[in-house]
Amino acid sequence: MSRRVTASSVSLAFSVLAVGLSGTALLFASGMLEVDRPVSADFASQARSYLLENPEVLVESFGRLEERQQAAETNELQIVIAERSQEIFNDPASPVVGNPQGAVTLVEFFDYNCPYCRNATPVLAEAEEANDELRIVYKEFPILGPGSEFAAQAALASQKQGKYEPFHEAMMASLGSIDESSTLEIAAQVGLDVEQLKQDMQDPQIEEAIARNLALAQALRITGTPTFVVGDEIVRGLVDAATLQRIIADATPPGER
Repeated sequence: MSRRVTASSVSLAFSVLAVGLSGTALLFASGMLEVDRPVSADFASQARSYLLENPEVLVESFGRLEERQQAAETNELQIVIAERSQEIFNDPASPVVGNPQGAVTLVEFFDYNCPYCRNATPVLAEAEEANDELRIVYKEFPILGPGSEFAAQAALASQKQGKYEPFHEAMMASLGSIDESSTLEIAAQVGLDVEQLKQDMQDPQIEEAIARNLALAQALRITGTPTFVVGDEIVRGLVDAATLQRIIADATPPGER
């Protein structure tokens, strides 16, 4: 795996040196130097001098720190996924498409006004077609303004008329922004009773379902869309079909592949 060191990390590294922080402490923190007895002042001075003359070592040190932090975050999130698996994968308020009894579940957090989510729609359709055991759970995650909030409420309400999937697909296929007007227009186009939809949107359970999604996203440190949860893995951002299908295959029980 390639190492990614942010510009801010490098800037911080040299700022630390500029104010005279001992380079030895950085080595200890990164795990590049391990000793079981106190370090002499001469050794610390020599280590600092060495780092000043060889700054690439410091960059590598910060790279290792970032890797350790990422690994720790991954472990923490896997624990959250395990603890909240029912809420993530089996919330009865979350729409399900594909095979409802499928052996592997893919969860998508999305926003109807997110262009990357729209681009993900055919990728998900391809994955569903390629895998008879795929169960897809949609988490309405309206973070892009009032239009997105209205659309999310309308989408969840459309389940009462049994038209969530065509309504969802039609909104994702829209070329313009999704707001109250366009949402209701699309609802009519897919055969929803718009007046009934408006009434169903007032159900407090819909607002509660969206609130649960927002809280769940916060617990999973999801801040953007689309974000996918498969097994114990969180995949952030748009991925291509081959990558998504590989992730799904990895999460599928061996006997179901």
